[in-house]
Amino acid sequence: MASRTLLRCLLGAALLLPVASLSPAVAADGRTVDYQGLRLTVPADWRILDLDRHPETCLRLDLPTLYLGHAGTQSECGGRAVAPRADTLHLEPIDDAPPRADIPTLAVDGGRALPPAEGDSNEVRYALRRSGVMATLSYGAAPDTVRGLLARAVEAGRAPGGGEGAPARPGPAAPAAPAVPAVAAAPRSAQEAFTGLGFDACTAPTQRAMDSWRSGSPFGAVGIYIGGKARACAQPQLTAGWIRRQTAAGWHLMPIWVGPQPWHSPSTGLSPDPSEANEQGKAAADGAADAARSLGLAPGTILYNDLENYSDRATWDAPAVAYLTAWTVRLHERGFRSGAYVAASSGVKALSAHYHQAPQAMPDVLWGAQWNGAASVADKDLGLPARTAQWAGPRRAHQFRGDHDASYGGVTLNIDRNWLDVDPAALGPAGGLPPLS
Repeated sequence: MASRTLLRCLLGAALLLPVASLSPAVAADGRTVDYQGLRLTVPADWRILDLDRHPETCLRLDLPTLYLGHAGTQSECGGRAVAPRADTLHLEPIDDAPPRADIPTLAVDGGRALPPAEGDSNEVRYALRRSGVMATLSYGAAPDTVRGLLARAVEAGRAPGGGEGAPARPGPAAPAAPAVPAVAAAPRSAQEAFTGLGFDACTAPTQRAMDSWRSGSPFGAVGIYIGGKARACAQPQLTAGWIRRQTAAGWHLMPIWVGPQPWHSPSTGLSPDPSEANEQGKAAADGAADAARSLGLAPGTILYNDLENYSDRATWDAPAVAYLTAWTVRLHERGFRSGAYVAASSGVKALSAHYHQAPQAMPDVLWGAQWNGAASVADKDLGLPARTAQWAGPRRAHQFRGDHDASYGGVTLNIDRNWLDVDPAALGPAGGLPPLS
């Protein structure tokens, strides 16, 4: 996190074209690709990446890209939030496509047009059952352009009689919106009291990585990016089943929402007007609560809002506080607890300065970022006033090192390191605050 915009592992304009599954040809307005009966013409500036040949490729959401095949390890992923969101399209066989709960999925049968849809995280999936393709769209301000690209591909794959050229293939029925899964009883909750080391990575790691790190690393907590318009990486591993498996293994989960940010952007920017930022905070809370429920996270779970660092405090302090307090109040109304990931030099200062004006609207847990190498939640390490009662008790986390590779059990991930002292039970009923000492 901390104001990184995916600077690692740029692949440039290289086109990775598998001979077996793609038939690329240059068109006047771009490149034409055939994939499982779909013929797409993508703009000339798009990357075309074959995930079957390159499973380490990160499904980045900030570069115009056509991704083909099932996602692999995504070991090249770095960064957490992006200022520009790009149009991207990910095509993969419906068979073994993950049952993602974090974004809407719509089923499309033969002969039907693509129904319009938008998601809180600027991502939508279409299950093209006749073609046997799962198509995931990512977009900036609006999905119209990339949805039009996919719609033309679907039309190109239909026979003159109105049906599609390929015979119908069986595929899973996809709900029009993520359904709330039935959550089986587990021996542990997703957020038992925890004091110790945690990490976060741009994309939810594979099960092999999580198992290797559970047994071979010092970490007991993991941050997962469940949504938001500024989320940097796609999340093919993030399913309700993934959540249940990590909970059962004893991981303390930190669900993160990457909403509007303190920068000027039509698609990912926070409004500098506090009243508008207030409304953005409510909308972010609704999106996060819906995603959390779809992933099987129980009411009372702490949901963290990732608000990146900013240097112009005169412009952003007031809207940042308005946004995060509205986020908190709305989450409490939805039955969840509130956390805020903010930089020690900006967001922490702003929240601290306004704490006593509305303590009941302040985030329940403060997650401060200051990369000083200190595994501690002391006042100075979070950027709080000395000997303050603000967020006293088990209500703090500290990101003390960012954006580095770490290897355990033969698995390497790009991570941030954090020290947590968090006990949801100490917060009282969901939305409640303990008395200040």
